[in-house]
Amino acid sequence: MSDSKKRILLVDDHPVLRKGLARLIDSKDGFAVCGEAGTAVEAMSLIRELRPSLVVVDIGLPGASGIELTKTIRAEFSDLPVLILSMHEEALYATRALRAGAMGYIVKQDAIDNIATALHQTLNGQRYLSPAISSQLQANGVEDQPRSSHDFVDLLTDRELEIFELIGKGRDVREISTALNVSPKTVETHRTNIKEKLKLKNSRQVARIALQWITEHPA
Repeated sequence: MSDSKKRILLVDDHPVLRKGLARLIDSKDGFAVCGEAGTAVEAMSLIRELRPSLVVVDIGLPGASGIELTKTIRAEFSDLPVLILSMHEEALYATRALRAGAMGYIVKQDAIDNIATALHQTLNGQRYLSPAISSQLQANGVEDQPRSSHDFVDLLTDRELEIFELIGKGRDVREISTALNVSPKTVETHRTNIKEKLKLKNSRQVARIALQWITEHPA
């Protein structure tokens, strides 16, 4: 690997997609993929070992999410830029990623055409947003702090939103605890908090509203 090339670490739990993205990045001038990880734990270990120039993080990781990983990276490596890769074409997720410390947010559908631009900008300390996301934020009036059209979800923390989505996908408490590597009691506590914040009567209503949300916001 040439010393002149910027070293990129990829974090995505889908090996086929990760390999495809690695080939895409390696084909661009000035960049080289120095490592790949499938989980947040693997990512942190490789960051400490490889000292990459930038980390590309999939938002939907097993265990700690991409947003949680971003917070962890920023806490330990404050100068290391993070570019979030996401299936979500919604400002809600981009806003949460940026608040967590990400320098950019690229929708997977845009990666083929725009990955080099996204990498260049984030490495140069400039925020990158996929065009569709940028348009949404501008339409909302204030790019840094957009108003969501689904204000009730804005009440939830990043972890609560993650659990809310899993509930909407039909996962039960034990499945969610396994997926996120937390105790069932912790999941129950978050579900109770979600119920109270959304002013719902019981867990069945949480599941119904979550399913409606997932249907309207497919990943």
